[in-house]
Amino acid sequence: MKSKVMTRTDMTRHFRDGMSIMFGGFMGSGTPPAIMKMLFDSGVKDLTLIGNDTAIPGLGVAPLIEAGRVRKVIASHIGLNPETGRQMMAGEMEVELVPQGTLVERIRAGGAGLGGFLTPTGVGTVVEQGKQRMTIDGRDYLLELPLKADLAVIHAKRGDTAGNLYYRRSARNFNPIIALAAERVFAEVEELVNVGDLDPDMVMTPGMLVSGLITGDE
Repeated sequence: MKSKVMTRTDMTRHFRDGMSIMFGGFMGSGTPPAIMKMLFDSGVKDLTLIGNDTAIPGLGVAPLIEAGRVRKVIASHIGLNPETGRQMMAGEMEVELVPQGTLVERIRAGGAGLGGFLTPTGVGTVVEQGKQRMTIDGRDYLLELPLKADLAVIHAKRGDTAGNLYYRRSARNFNPIIALAAERVFAEVEELVNVGDLDPDMVMTPGMLVSGLITGDE
């Protein structure tokens, strides 16, 4: 079976300006630190970032935002990163705030190849602006469109050389979902094992979805 293990140099060759990037994690927990540093060090810019939040200063995607490398953020929460709010208010970066459940379902819809879904969340609020409202059986819904990305970057506790991944506790959050909705998926694992060393019942993202992986301690 072909190994999915990559060198950091090879992985970095796939980064480019203008990419849309989904990232796992919740307030930085579950976001791949080594891959985020590689993205920063590569100098890529004009990025669209899609994830739950923009973490806290200095963590996760925050350095990319602080350096002015991000064109747009699609997230549920930006309150713990003052620079995200400052750039949004100054018109330096576009921010699309999406209710958390809606964000997850938009990503899931993208991964499943669906054209969208209907939800009552956000009806009659600022979330509704620019969206189609539909009434079904007397109840109003918003049509939410799917989200996909050029690249997803995810973090796992353990992975084998074929790319099968296991997440530990809360790091599971957005990581398995975004692995379904991107053209290319790069994973960072804390522990790399041989094929067969992962219990099949513990595999949370199958290797067929993973384009390449690195270990975080190189």
